[in-house]
Amino acid sequence: MTAYVVRRLWQMIPTLAGVILLVFFLFKYFGGDPAEILGGLLATPEQIEAIRDQLGLNLPVWEQLWIFVRQIVSFDWGRSWATSEAVSSIFATRLPATLTVMIPILLLEVALAIPLALGVAHVRGTLTDRGIMVLTTVALSISFLVYVIVGQWLFGFTLGWFPVQGWSDSFLVNLTRYAVLPILLAVAVGLAPQLRLYRSFFLDEIGQDYVRTARAKGLTERRILLKHVLRNALIPILTNVAVVLPGVFVGSFLIEVFFSIPGLGREVLLAVNRSDYPVIQAVTIYLAALTVLINLVADVLYKVVDPRVVLK
Repeated sequence: MTAYVVRRLWQMIPTLAGVILLVFFLFKYFGGDPAEILGGLLATPEQIEAIRDQLGLNLPVWEQLWIFVRQIVSFDWGRSWATSEAVSSIFATRLPATLTVMIPILLLEVALAIPLALGVAHVRGTLTDRGIMVLTTVALSISFLVYVIVGQWLFGFTLGWFPVQGWSDSFLVNLTRYAVLPILLAVAVGLAPQLRLYRSFFLDEIGQDYVRTARAKGLTERRILLKHVLRNALIPILTNVAVVLPGVFVGSFLIEVFFSIPGLGREVLLAVNRSDYPVIQAVTIYLAALTVLINLVADVLYKVVDPRVVLK
C-alpha cells in the first residue's frame, strides 16, 4: 500500500506540471495584457510600461514561469488586482464558508442516495420503482435556477422557515441557519442523478451469480443486499464520488452567488468579471491538485472496501 501511494504521488508530478504549464501559457498569451487591464482605459503608455516592470512581464518567459512555480509552492500569489487583498488571505477567509456548504451537500447526497438506491433496486420492476424513476427523471429536467427561485420564494419569503441571505462569524449559526436552505436545494438537485446511477450499480450486482448462490444457500435478502451487494457496488460508487466531488466544489460557486454567501466561489466569479488573474490562477491550480488527490484517495479506498483489489 505504501509503495503504491508513493508511486502515485510521483506520478502526480508530471500531471500537475502539465496543468501548471497550460495555465501559465493560457493566461500569458490568451488572457489579455495584465498591464493594460490594471492600467485601465486612461493609462498612458509610460504607465502601462511601469506596470509591466512591476509585475515582471518584461522578464524572459522562463523567469516568469519560475516565479509562477514559486508562487504555487509557497502559496504566495501576491495581491488581488481588484481589491489589493492578499490572495492567501482570500483563501483563508473565504474557504471556510465554501466548506460549510460543500461538505454537508456531499455527505447528504451520498448518505441519502446509497440506501434509497439500494431500496429501489430491491423492489425493481414494481410500481414504487417506476414511480421513483419518473420522479427522478422530472427532477433531472428542471434547472437548478428553478429550484433556487422556487425554494427562496416558498421557504424563505412565503413560509419564512429559512433566511434567503445572510452570514455570520459563527460556524454553528451559519450551518444551522443560513446554510440550511442552499444545502437542501443542492441536495434535492443532486440526489436524482445519484439515485438513478447508484440504482444501476446495485442492479448490476443483484444480477450476478454470487447473489443467486447466496439465495440458494438460504441467506436472507437483507443480508445479501447489505453484506454482498452493497460491498461490491461501493467500488463504482467511490469512483463516482471522486468524479463528482470537484463538481460539487464548483457547483457551490453558484449557490454562493444566489444566496450571497461570502465564500471562495463567489470570489472567483467576481475575479472572472474583474479579470483578476492572480485569484483565478490560484483557484485553477489548487482545484487541479485537489482533483488529483481525490483520485488517489479513491484508489486507496478501493482496497479498504474490498481487500481483494490489488493496487499496482
